[in-house]
Amino acid sequence: MHSSFNITAPDQGLAAALQQKIDQKTKPLGALGQLEELARKIGLIQQRLDPEFDQPHLLVFAGDHGAAGAGISAYPQEVTWQMVENFLNRGAAINVFARQNEIFLAIIDAGVAHDFGRRNGLINAKVAPGTANYIEQPAMTMAQCAHAIERGADISRNLAANGCNLVGFGEMGIGNTASAALLTHCLTGSPLAGCVGRGAGLDDAGLARKQALLEQALTRYRSAGGNDDPLRALAEFGGFEIAMMVGAMLGAAEAKMTLLIDGFIVGAAALIAARLAPALLDYCIFCHRSAEPGHAAQLQALGVEPLLDLGLCLGEGTGAALAWPLVRAAAGFLNEMASFESAGVSEKI
Repeated sequence: MHSSFNITAPDQGLAAALQQKIDQKTKPLGALGQLEELARKIGLIQQRLDPEFDQPHLLVFAGDHGAAGAGISAYPQEVTWQMVENFLNRGAAINVFARQNEIFLAIIDAGVAHDFGRRNGLINAKVAPGTANYIEQPAMTMAQCAHAIERGADISRNLAANGCNLVGFGEMGIGNTASAALLTHCLTGSPLAGCVGRGAGLDDAGLARKQALLEQALTRYRSAGGNDDPLRALAEFGGFEIAMMVGAMLGAAEAKMTLLIDGFIVGAAALIAARLAPALLDYCIFCHRSAEPGHAAQLQALGVEPLLDLGLCLGEGTGAALAWPLVRAAAGFLNEMASFESAGVSEKI
């Protein structure tokens, strides 16, 4: 399914020149910490000593989960489409942060159980009106999974064709922290209990019920011969928004774009995409550490360190939007900060 993606690691030929440019800035060596690593990474992605971001976009993928009606969430399923309306009406946190930080925002209907009609700012890529209940059966067929991945890739390819070279990822879907927990368990081997969190605000009883239902889903999968193959696990437990993000990430990395990875649910998509194409990680910036407990397992499995740790667990791409100014700052100092020579400042003896 993923053989159509040709993702190669960035050429390292510029690495030494980038490092020299960073080291010659008017500062002690390494004084800008993670921003220096970020500047080097961006330069390698773009294969430029003076990287620039063009038409940056943040994509929020929305989808409904059939398991939401079984009691895995504190909120009813209809909140998914209601929040999409909130996005379209520019009233959500992600709207505020995207507006403040000057990044284009687009909402993708990957599989919401609602008809929005034609709307400004909404991309209709609906595979189906929500997934099946994975406690009883696979969430989607392998064909639906492949369709969602290809639609996601097409979205990134279209952005790239129109000049965009940076894309951030966010999501909306009642019940999708449960999907992310199952996927994280399957792909990292971390105990399921350590991957399951409170999602949108479950109390202790709700958390225990969520845990029991996910164990039930996992037992069904294993008894049917389910393994840790990333695409099979995605079809079994994913949402259309997660599958579409996998495709959009693969398509973006293939186009050598910079990817801003949000928190736990986006992280589950990144985990799958990176298993399918390990070089994808060279294009990813992990934006924040989610308060959802399973996110730590994802970050450890991927061997990455996020930029921010603010106790966020909202989703929507909010962590990506908040990290975006730091990403711009990394490119900014690389391009605009004086060198010792140009500023006439003496270097270290």
